[in-house]
Amino acid sequence: MTTTRRTLLSLIAGGSAFAVLGLPGAVFAAVPGDRRLIVVLLRGALDGLAAVPPLGDPRYAERRGSLALKNALPLDHHFALHPALAPLMPYWQKHELLFVHASGNGYKTRSHFDAQDLMESGLSAKTGLSDGWLNRALALLQKNRSDRRLGLAVGGAVPLILRGGVPVASWEPAQLRDPAPEFIAAVAQLYKSDPLFGPALADGMKAQNFSETVLGQDMAKGGRGYGPDSFKPLAEAAGKLLAAADGPRLAVLDMGGWDTHVNQGAENGRLAKNLAGLADGLDGLAKAMGPAWAETAVVAVTEFGRTVAVNGNGGTDHGTASVLLLMGGAVKGGRIAGDWPGLDRLEDNRDLRVATDSRCAMKGLLRDHLGIDAASLDRKVFPGTADLRAVDGLVRV
Repeated sequence: MTTTRRTLLSLIAGGSAFAVLGLPGAVFAAVPGDRRLIVVLLRGALDGLAAVPPLGDPRYAERRGSLALKNALPLDHHFALHPALAPLMPYWQKHELLFVHASGNGYKTRSHFDAQDLMESGLSAKTGLSDGWLNRALALLQKNRSDRRLGLAVGGAVPLILRGGVPVASWEPAQLRDPAPEFIAAVAQLYKSDPLFGPALADGMKAQNFSETVLGQDMAKGGRGYGPDSFKPLAEAAGKLLAAADGPRLAVLDMGGWDTHVNQGAENGRLAKNLAGLADGLDGLAKAMGPAWAETAVVAVTEFGRTVAVNGNGGTDHGTASVLLLMGGAVKGGRIAGDWPGLDRLEDNRDLRVATDSRCAMKGLLRDHLGIDAASLDRKVFPGTADLRAVDGLVRV
């Protein structure tokens, strides 16, 4: 068996709290139709008006000024796609991509830190809850089978959305050289009888073997990197891990770089580069999953939107509503879902107003794609949201 120094040090430092991928041949909890769900957290506040511009809105060009797009790709008579997202157009044409525009997450704050915590916890205000909404959903899927790890965090530390009472898996490309096999054998022997570190180290070694078997050693040990180009390798790795017959079924990926206060650009610039990285990553994810893509739904969400008008630095400031992206072979796409509030009347005279709470879309996904009942969604996954009705028809059932 082989492992990496990162895995070893993580296990020794964190003990059994380090999440493992599971063993080849493991039987995971029953998800309806063996379906997969992937959540992509777009950290920094994506400008939804740039990603999916409402060209048909009569006030679009006036409101956006120098950020108004002139060469966007038409989606329908009203909305278009940023040209940097062109790799996603085939999925739109195959009806595997849809957008919920003017979406928000049920709170009103322009603080990245507070907003991301609330987005991941699924709450509209900070309370005593310290777990994430996806972990609470996992608790309903796994019930008493906590030894079966359906959840997977890709790319680093487990984010809040996946933290909670249900153990989850994690995977990150190693950046440190492997220690000598003799060192691993000695440490394994040293901790063999320890009730905490012994099982954790053994599980970590098995998890590393699983990831290397699925991904190949080159990818499993590749460098992580930063910037928009780093998202595609992580997305491809996630796709391969979830496609495995004995792999996890729910995953979370992070992608940052969306805080475009300066030099945002229209067709070109900082935002365009990030959008291109997102599109390439999602396309790579789909291809890596192979036949499992037909059973997959991906949802990409951001903590809030950006101002409608350009600021003095050629960028946009923290706003309110943005756009929710849903993609996958299980998604009933090729359309824009939700209502459009228009650009005539703005939130606080500066922001796109929220027309759809993203939790309504998440409820629709969890109910229709993963089979979680409506009462549990209202009371356990998103507590106190009985008044938020699930969006119907997001997936093929």
